[in-house]
Amino acid sequence: MSEALSPTKAPKVGFVSLGCPKNLTDSELILTQLSAEGYQTAKTFEGADLVIVNTCGFIDDAVKESLDTIGDALAENGKVIVTGCLGARSGEGGGNLVQQMHPSVLAVTGPQATQEVMDAVHRNLPKPHDPFLDLVPGAFGEAGIKLTPRHYAYLKISEGCNHRCTFCIIPSMRGDLVSRPIGDVLKEARALFEGGVKELLIISQDTSAYGVDVKYRTGFWDGKPVKTRLLELVQSLGEMAAPYGAWVRLHYVYPYPSVDEIIPLMAQGLVLPYLDVPFQHSHPDVLKRMKRPASGEKNLDRIQRWREACPELVIRSTFIAGFPGETEEEFQHLLDFMREARIDRAGCFAYSDVNGAEANNLPGMLPLEEREARRARFMAVAEEVSVAKLQRRGLANHWGYAPLAWLAPETRYCSKRPGTTPASELIAAIDTLHAAGLEVVLDVVFNHTAELDADGPMLSLRGLANARAYHLVPGNPAHYQDWTGCGNSINLAEPRMVELVLGALRHWAGHYGVDGFRFD
Repeated sequence: MSEALSPTKAPKVGFVSLGCPKNLTDSELILTQLSAEGYQTAKTFEGADLVIVNTCGFIDDAVKESLDTIGDALAENGKVIVTGCLGARSGEGGGNLVQQMHPSVLAVTGPQATQEVMDAVHRNLPKPHDPFLDLVPGAFGEAGIKLTPRHYAYLKISEGCNHRCTFCIIPSMRGDLVSRPIGDVLKEARALFEGGVKELLIISQDTSAYGVDVKYRTGFWDGKPVKTRLLELVQSLGEMAAPYGAWVRLHYVYPYPSVDEIIPLMAQGLVLPYLDVPFQHSHPDVLKRMKRPASGEKNLDRIQRWREACPELVIRSTFIAGFPGETEEEFQHLLDFMREARIDRAGCFAYSDVNGAEANNLPGMLPLEEREARRARFMAVAEEVSVAKLQRRGLANHWGYAPLAWLAPETRYCSKRPGTTPASELIAAIDTLHAAGLEVVLDVVFNHTAELDADGPMLSLRGLANARAYHLVPGNPAHYQDWTGCGNSINLAEPRMVELVLGALRHWAGHYGVDGFRFD
């Protein structure tokens, strides 16, 4: 068997071309494509990572030679793709002859099937590079061009959704769940890490359902079998991210029982202890009208188990207030759920009667004013929960933390270099966001210390030489920046510091649609 691939070792393909000159030209096309993508050819079956046999199926002797060659390749290598005329011949009962004689081959195609052969190679032996994408300026290789800053990127693992929630019309636009091949996902992830991405945000319509549509079939990555399932994907991504000092963060995770298997990976530090879970509501009757999956009435117990397994877990969620037919009692159930579940980051939308949503036909549509009022009441409770969590952690009045809005105007918090003053642009930026009703916060996560995410609107002024990252909340923390060399204090008068913080503020200004925020 061939040795395991390393990221720097070019994969090798063994190739046998049998039969007529027409077969030979097919072999030339396949070998040309293999060479263009960075594959090397091996002189022996044993020295290859997989073998392609281009067969002849015309006369009996040619059939025997082809079948014998396939058998030799399987015996000496074990990973064989068959193409050519014999691949198109039927055996007894109408089945494929090659697969009947050698059921362990990876794939079988007929003649003139260069793309099918290459697809089979890619599934079992990911290509080293793409001859076209590698020429694109500023691209992340296989991952292509990204519109996010280079320090973070989104990685979509599937498209569409199998659920038919009554408030949602996305399946009508994006269709049912289609999971990407796990080899393709991991290949893109590695390209992003190699390009400098430090935080990878996993997204889809339903991340927990990854692989359901393909019945969790086994794919291949670096020549090794990997099941198309969230658990194996997360484990592989976490192991891949570690050498790059990068993070993996999960979004749109439905609270299925299978998520319980992911939590230990977070407790081990393989991926960030963070779940973005769209609970939407808590009351069983409302969830039933929403047609929400995943036994929502059991979510409190599920959250408790998650936190017992990983005490550092941070849960972000979104909810809908004023859903059609929602009674005051059902809404109070939601508020009680928020207090008991202690959701770390919560957002709430007043129900929107979007055109085409099935829920619009439900009885009991609430007036828009009432929907908005309930949304405001929910957010007030969410704020109470956040403040209480900070106080329990002893951070609310901790001398080592200060809100960024307080920090910027105070020279006493900046380094004591002669002539340094806080940046007026930064103060103006913070004022602009505050005027729009947004709290500007900076959250620092530590490296090489036992200290964890402050989990709230605070900036640590201690140990910034060890600080690994920053992000802004509320919302989705997604910013990374290496602070190495900043010393033990942050100087907000330095252009580099101003640039970092303003970059993050621009992101959130755009995210929340703040008008008049222009600091380019």
